[in-house]
Amino acid sequence: MFDFDEVPVHIDSNERLARIRLAWSENVGPITFKHLISRFGTGKKALEALPELAKRGGRKKPIKLCPKPKAEGELEKLAAFNADVLVLGEAHYPTPLANIEDAPPVLTMKGHAHLLDKKTIGVVGARNASTMGKKMAYQLSKDLGDAGFTICSGLARGVDTAAHNGALATGTIAVLGTGLDIIYPKENAELQERIANEGLLLSEHLCGTKPQAQHFPRRNRIISGLSLGTLVVEAALRSGSLITARMAGEQGRDVYAVPGSPLDPRAKGTNNLIRNGAQMVENAEDIIEAIETLHQHAFMEPTLTLFDDTGAGTFEQPDDELQNKIVDELTTTPIAIDDIIRETGLPTQVFLSCLLELELAGRISRHFGNKISLEI
Repeated sequence: MFDFDEVPVHIDSNERLARIRLAWSENVGPITFKHLISRFGTGKKALEALPELAKRGGRKKPIKLCPKPKAEGELEKLAAFNADVLVLGEAHYPTPLANIEDAPPVLTMKGHAHLLDKKTIGVVGARNASTMGKKMAYQLSKDLGDAGFTICSGLARGVDTAAHNGALATGTIAVLGTGLDIIYPKENAELQERIANEGLLLSEHLCGTKPQAQHFPRRNRIISGLSLGTLVVEAALRSGSLITARMAGEQGRDVYAVPGSPLDPRAKGTNNLIRNGAQMVENAEDIIEAIETLHQHAFMEPTLTLFDDTGAGTFEQPDDELQNKIVDELTTTPIAIDDIIRETGLPTQVFLSCLLELELAGRISRHFGNKISLEI
C-alpha cells in the first residue's frame, strides 16, 4: 500500500499568521491565494500588495484585508474550542488535498489530526438512503477501516451518517460545510461530538459559520481531494453525491459505485456512474484491490513545492486595455480559462496577472473546473 511521506516545510509564526490573514481577506479564494504566494513569495508581501493589485483591477473602494487582531481573535476562539488550524504549505497538510487546484489555504480542525496522514477513502451517498444502502455504507466503511483506511464523509443524513458510524472505531473524518462549532444536521449532534473526540472534524470555515447552500459543493471537493478514491453508495440522477464523484474524477481520483435495482430512483445515479466507467463495488476487497494496483499518481507523491515560484517577481503589470480584452469575452455564465486564453491570444503569464487583479477587484468569480465568469 502507499505511504504518504511528510514534506518538512517550516513556516514561522509570523508568516503563518500572514498567510491566514491573506486567506481570510476579501476576494482571496484558494486559487488566488496560491497565485499570490507564487508571485510574492510570502504571505506578508502578498498582503502588502493586495490594495494596489485590487486598485489596478478596477476596484473603487479599498479592499478589506483581514486585520491582525481579527485573525488572532479567530485563532483564540478555535483554541478555546480545542480546535486548531492547518495552513497550506505546512508539513502536516495532507498531500493529496494539497495537490488539487483549489486546495483550501486554511483548514480548521478538531480531533485527531494524525488521521490526515493515513490513506483515505471518501464515502458519500443519498440523504434519504434505503435501509440496505445504509447497511452497505456501514459495512463497507467498517471493513475498509479494518483494512487500514480512514473513511471521509460529509456528516449528512443517510449514507454519510452510516459511513461515519461504521468507521468510528478505526478512524473517520467529517468534512463540514459549517464552522466546527455548528451542529448540522441537528440529529447528528451526538455523532458530531463523537467524531470530535474519536475521529476528526474538518472545515475551511470560521467558527460560527452557518450552513449555506454554496458551502456544500465546496465541502465535497475536500472530501474527494483528501481521498484516493470516492465510493458512492446510493444517488439519484440529480444528486450532490454525483458532484463529489465528478470532482473526484476531475482531480484524477478513482470513483467506485455500489450497483442497485434499476427500479429504485436512488440507484439511477450509481448505475449511471458504473455505465460511464466507475468501478462496480460489492465489497471492500473490490476497492482494496483497485487501490493496490494503482500507479504512483502525482497526487500521491510528497509535494516539494506547492507554490510555483519560478515566476516570482517577473510578472508583467497588465494595463486597462488588456483587462478589458478579457472582460469583453466574459458573461455571467462560467467559461473555461483555457478558452479565454485562446480567444484573447494573451501570453499565459500576462493573462494570469490580469485575472488576479480582476478577481481581487471583485469583477470576476472563479468556479470549479478552472472556469471564470463576470461578477454580477
